[in-house]
Amino acid sequence: MSAAFGLGFAGIIPSYSLAVRDLFPASEASWRMPLTLFTAMSGMAFGSWFAGSLYDHFGYYAPAFGISVVFNLLNLAIVGFLVWRTGGTGRTLVWPTVQRVA
Repeated sequence: MSAAFGLGFAGIIPSYSLAVRDLFPASEASWRMPLTLFTAMSGMAFGSWFAGSLYDHFGYYAPAFGISVVFNLLNLAIVGFLVWRTGGTGRTLVWPTVQRVA
């Protein structure tokens, strides 16, 4: 089980550095990378502690899963707003998409 979590963690953490490298100038990497990694890992630590606390309080996992769904929907709304505000990525998609007919 720990190997599965390790593989997932190994895929997420490098993607943070790639995103920071793509979105911000290299001169700002000295403070953006540590801040990004600190907040990401703090969120992971708090999330697992909070889920355990909810399990201890209620005795089953349903409230923890429900709250995680709410937080993930909030996260998607924030990311969607930021993408909309910046006008999208401005990049060509690698995968072909369906053409809209107007």
